[in-house]
Amino acid sequence: METARLVPLPSTSNRLLSIRVEADRLVIEHLVLDDPALAAFVADRSDEERAVLLERALRVGLTAIQSVGVTVNVDAVRSEFQGLLRQTEAANERAATALDMMLRQNFADGEGRLPRTLEKFLGDKGQLRTFVDELFDEGKRDSAIGRMKVLLGSYFDGDASRLAQLLDPTRLGSPLHQFRTEMAEGFKVIGEKLAALEAAGAARASERAKGSAKGADFEDNIEAMLGELARGSGDLLERTGTESGAMMSSKKGDFVLTLNADVTAGNELRVVVECKDRYVSGRAMRDELREAKSNRDAAVALVVFTAAHAPAGIAPFDIRAGDVYCVQDPAAPEPATLEAAVRLARLLALQTLKDHDVEVDAAAIGEALNGVREQLETLRALKMSLTAIGTSAKEVYAGLDRLRDGILARIVEAETELRTK
Repeated sequence: METARLVPLPSTSNRLLSIRVEADRLVIEHLVLDDPALAAFVADRSDEERAVLLERALRVGLTAIQSVGVTVNVDAVRSEFQGLLRQTEAANERAATALDMMLRQNFADGEGRLPRTLEKFLGDKGQLRTFVDELFDEGKRDSAIGRMKVLLGSYFDGDASRLAQLLDPTRLGSPLHQFRTEMAEGFKVIGEKLAALEAAGAARASERAKGSAKGADFEDNIEAMLGELARGSGDLLERTGTESGAMMSSKKGDFVLTLNADVTAGNELRVVVECKDRYVSGRAMRDELREAKSNRDAAVALVVFTAAHAPAGIAPFDIRAGDVYCVQDPAAPEPATLEAAVRLARLLALQTLKDHDVEVDAAAIGEALNGVREQLETLRALKMSLTAIGTSAKEVYAGLDRLRDGILARIVEAETELRTK
């Protein structure tokens, strides 16, 4: 852009030019402009227009001069800014080059400082891998694994280990040695008591064999106890061992117990009782009881063995194939055991009435029988413990007595339920 030049206008007047600035006003006195063309231009105007024209001309001229000054300042600023911008771009380019070089030096693949440092510490042959290998090397005794192996070996490895010493009851200083000694002494005392009890029982049996009990018949003893039980429950007891039954050629069934009609709702319900003072195989016993029930028209059979001839696992009584097995010692009979067996047989017989459209509380009877079976299982387990651990006979016998009482109580509950119906 071409810059305008200011040409001073010489004054042809002898009077001095006076210019004053008063607040917002500009006062010019004695101004003379020597320019023929402009003079002719103004001369063409009337007197009234000349004053306005000159004022406008002065205003336009000063405004133009002012605009030219501002344009000069803007160009100067633009020039300075462009120079500064070029300097900044150059500085940024130099900084970017320096940063790229620094990043390449520190992070470049393979040659950078960081990859080399990481490889040194974390690589396959780095310091960390070497440290870990040495720490867990089983072949070195001073490694962590080696020390743990030695330490655990001293506690758990071999007969000389601490654990073996603590758990060996034969070592004098082990915790189990004192327990072993106390148990051995206790077993010895119990064994002596059992031997004394056995000797006393043998002596009592020998005395009975010599006295009036020698000629007592096993069936007579059972009949006496059954008679007491029948009178207490209102049942009818008959000794039928010498009489033929429904099967004309058979006398099977030593006793027949006819249940109280009040309990059976007027139905005739029988329990046949067999007494055995000799050994009978399990299969032969089942066949004989089946024949006895048919011969005596009985619903359930009860067989009473002597202690010397009872099958294994039925003492004091048990349920087998729907019949009741019981054990009685002729030398020392237990009426409570026989009573529990008889009541159990009565419950099993009453349970058969549901097949004859007779109103009985089958649920109560079934619950009672389930309870009895559970007690019998516990009883059987205790007897197995008694067989395996003869030294605990007294405690086991006490448990047997409690279970027998519990079974009897469950039978009484079932009978009470039946009486209330």
